[in-house]
Amino acid sequence: MNSDFDFDLVSSVPDSSGAQPTIASAAPANDALLLDAYSRAVIGAVEKVSPSVVNIEVHQSVRARRRAEPQERLGGGSGFIFTPDGLILTNSHVVHDASRIEVTLTDGRKFPARTIGDDPATDLAVIQIDGVGLVAATLGDSQALRVGQLVMAIGSPYGFQSTVTAGVVSALGRSLRSYSGRLIEDVIQTDASLNPGNSGGPLVSSDGRVVGVNTATILPAQGICFAIGINTAKFVASRLLRDGRIRRSYIGVSAQTAPIHRRLVRYYDLPKETGVIVLAAEPNSPAQRTGLREGDVIVALEGQAVAGVDDLHRVLSDVRAGARAELTVLRGTERLRLGIVPEEAGQAN
Repeated sequence: MNSDFDFDLVSSVPDSSGAQPTIASAAPANDALLLDAYSRAVIGAVEKVSPSVVNIEVHQSVRARRRAEPQERLGGGSGFIFTPDGLILTNSHVVHDASRIEVTLTDGRKFPARTIGDDPATDLAVIQIDGVGLVAATLGDSQALRVGQLVMAIGSPYGFQSTVTAGVVSALGRSLRSYSGRLIEDVIQTDASLNPGNSGGPLVSSDGRVVGVNTATILPAQGICFAIGINTAKFVASRLLRDGRIRRSYIGVSAQTAPIHRRLVRYYDLPKETGVIVLAAEPNSPAQRTGLREGDVIVALEGQAVAGVDDLHRVLSDVRAGARAELTVLRGTERLRLGIVPEEAGQAN
């Protein structure tokens, strides 16, 4: 009897206009509202970021085996302006060894560009143009991303400038091997479609902030695309601007960011609730020699808290190669302090 009464309330009570509401008629209206909200989110984000996205044309000199004269090869990709004075983030593989770079803005203006710094290890580079009225993109926080979150990719696939694709964050904490051979950690996986020419363009959240630098796809798979987290990009860009290259120390672990049990956080009064979990220690590496094991969670290096892979890379860039450093790890429920001697990344790799 009660169930009949509940059904009548939903299906037969008229609204103020006298219309009879039904479940069947309400569903399409709700779907339309959701689709409208989705469209508005994509449109708003794209309108914020698109003026900052650029098309990059690269000229490289290559020497053919049987010819004395070098030949010119054309390539290209995407990038985005991140400061009003014309600094542009892109992929290293887009501009590496370029003899000439030309940048085209969405308003049609073209500028020659110069390379400020290039880091093949993270597949990131900073170039610069001189121009007025440049629009800088707003950078977000890739650490705050969640799986399932709406994201958009903007770039110039196959030269089609200002192409927009949308999807979701498929996974976080992926590892991707750069063309230099080094593993890039904490990579974002997305199903926002990428194609040749998208490389170096922005991955954008629904609030119009850049959260990643699009970098790779897996062919012939569909919907498996990758972007370097913007937190990594911000750190790399700052060092490229300061030094022109990245100086790194190396300990030799394959790792990813992982949560720490709250009881351990409270017991040891840890400043962060995440750390870096060791997946493997490379043979004959500083990590193997110091006794790091699979499953160990790195929480500090030289007294500096390590909340994730980005933090570990940042601290390692400040630690002197060849000098003993203190590594704090959680092994099960035990906190250990291990002495480790990082190596110069160039000689390790």
